[in-house]
Parts: sequence; structure tokens; C-alpha cells
Amino acid sequence: MNFSKRLQEWYFVNKRDLPWRSIQDPYFIWLSEVILQQTRVEQGMPYYYAFTKAFPTVQELAAAPQEQVLKLWQGLGYYSRARNLHTAAQQVGAMGGNFPKTYKELLSLKGVGDYTAAAIASFSYNEAVPVVDGNVYRVLSRIYGIATPINSTAGIKEFKALAVQLLDISNPGTHNQAIMEFGALHCKPANPFCETCPFNDQCVAHAQNRTTELPVKLKSKPVTHLYHHYLVVRTPLDNTLLVKRPQQGIWAGLYEFPYIEASKTLECQELQEQLKSQEWLSGVRFRESVTLQHTAVHKLSHRTIHATFWEINTLDEVNDSVHIKDAFEKPVHVLMDRYMKSQWNAYL
Repeated sequence: MNFSKRLQEWYFVNKRDLPWRSIQDPYFIWLSEVILQQTRVEQGMPYYYAFTKAFPTVQELAAAPQEQVLKLWQGLGYYSRARNLHTAAQQVGAMGGNFPKTYKELLSLKGVGDYTAAAIASFSYNEAVPVVDGNVYRVLSRIYGIATPINSTAGIKEFKALAVQLLDISNPGTHNQAIMEFGALHCKPANPFCETCPFNDQCVAHAQNRTTELPVKLKSKPVTHLYHHYLVVRTPLDNTLLVKRPQQGIWAGLYEFPYIEASKTLECQELQEQLKSQEWLSGVRFRESVTLQHTAVHKLSHRTIHATFWEINTLDEVNDSVHIKDAFEKPVHVLMDRYMKSQWNAYL
């Protein structure tokens, strides 16, 4: 029995009932694929339903303000996906709401790379192009004993060639769904179900006891440590101050408290010395000394943010401040969201 036939037989018995699998509409398939990039299905499902409810068509997504899109995305992480999603929707909107119908044309959409284009093309249009994501790398590297790093130029080329060779060209959509599902549910990163695997009679990793070694990935660059000292303004009218991050870099376009960046975690006295250089606080009278409210550590792919939240109670109102209730309506990053919900829960 060939690879794809075994794979699809497993799939028809074990596949999950996911809402985007019963349709061929490229909008919903694209939406699901973007949401599920670097996200588990269980985490992404509520976001899929929220987006399809808020934006039933790609034109409605295209017409939405970016802040609304970012707010719906809040908590999912990797916010560039949301910004690219919005831009790509506007591209499709400019095409009359009609998605490109081929793999090559789909690559013209913002944020749509090789994997996403292949998924849409095969699931919606049955184009014979293979998908190669993290699940597929893992399945192929283990079964065929490939130790070429998956994040190397040679590895990307080798795995793509193998995926093309194994693809069921008569039913590429089902084949692609099957191999992704097999990697997610059966050939898992840790504790794969080797004993009941339909490929255990030919799997190199299983025969050589190498499942924990494969796939191989080149080491990433060293982690940078950042120290952010967030200044939580509280005015007499329960207003606070939010600033919008630049449109580039981490958490682009999201709101947060103003912060001081330092080379270390500061003590209270050190922070108060730093406050003297903050022009936006010039002329503002403090009710009392700044107080430490909350600390957190947040790990990104190549950065670790050490966050400290300091509350500043003022005797005066501050220009451009917003009421705390209104602050909850703004799209904010995960550190902000956690602080606001833990400290200001009464305003929800």
C-alpha cells in the first residue's frame, strides 16, 4: 500500500470535525490557516468563530478598522498575522471579493507564503500542490529518517521535493489535510503513538529509536533580555494614559502604558530619578510616591521582556488620558491584558 493511501485511510477514521473542513470557500479556509499558524486548534477555534461572526465576508473584513481586527485578535499572539490578514483582505476586496484561484496567484496576497498558498489552492481548488508545515516536516523526517535541518535552505528544498513525490495528485486536498492531521494527532512532537502507527513497519525513526531526534532544527539566535518599566497613571477621575506602539516591530499598532526601557530591573528610587526626564509628566503633581504593582516575564521567540508595572497616582488630570473602562476597548498586548484584568477587574 502506498504512502498516501495509508495516510488517507488513517485520516478518514481519525480526523477531527473542524468547521473549515466541510467547505471549499477560500475565505474561510484562508482565515482558518492564518489563525492556526503557530497556534493549537483548541486555542484558535474561538478566534475563528469570532472572526467569521464579525466578518462573514472578506469585504467586511477589508472594510473594518485595523483596531477592530487587532482587538478581535488579542491574546492570540504574533500580531503581524492580524495586520497581514487585514491587508490581504483589502487586496482581495480590490479584486471584487474574489480570491486568486491558483497557488502562484495566492502568493501575491500579503502574509500568504508557500504553506498557506498551497493549503488554500489544494483545499479550495483541488490544485496538486503539497503543504509543508511543522507537522509535515515531523512526519516525513521520522518516516524517511531525514536529518537535514528543516529550517535550512537544503532542508526546505529536500522536504518540498519529497512532499511533491508523495502527493496524491488525484486528491491533493484530502492528502494534505491527512498528513497535517496525522502529525497533529498521531506523530506528535512528544510521545508519538508509534505502536499503533500505520507506518511503523517502514518508519526509520521508529526502527532506529530516533523519534526524539527528528526532525532536526538549527539553533536559533541568542535571546535578548529587555527591561520595560510601565508607568500606570491613575488620575482623580479614574483615567489612565495609553500610547500606541509604532506600526513596525513587536506588538505593532497595539496600545500600552508609557514605559521606560532600562538595562535592568529598577528599584523605586532609581525609577523616580528616571521619571524626572519624562516630558509628558512635566507639571503633573503626584498624590504620592510611585508604587510597584505587578511584575511579569514574557518570552518571545528571540526576546524575553522583564516587565514591571508602577502605579502613579496624580492630583491632576493628564492630557490625552482615557477612562479605565475605555482602555478595555483598545487592542492591547498580552502583558497589558494580564495587568488590566488582574488589577482593574472591577471595571470590566
